[in-house]
Amino acid sequence: MTAKQRCDHLSAITTVKQAKNQVCEECIKTGDSWVHLRTCQTCGATLCCDSSPNRHATRHAQISGHPVIASAEPGERWLYCYPDDAFMNY
Repeated sequence: MTAKQRCDHLSAITTVKQAKNQVCEECIKTGDSWVHLRTCQTCGATLCCDSSPNRHATRHAQISGHPVIASAEPGERWLYCYPDDAFMNY
């Protein structure tokens, strides 16, 4: 995130929630597959990314209003804010 991309949602994250399991909680219910996983920083739900057929993480953000996700992929350490379209490594 650059100085010009001030995002209060990202600034408010003090502890990054990690995935409890390496599965999309919604895809598992329907037997679908996913590409990558994201973890909601408000409620901790782990859901699939926009490259996945169901795009559960984005749908969750739209319905719930939870603004920030973190990559749940091993070795990736970044956060993304949907409303501000802001990205930050941590």
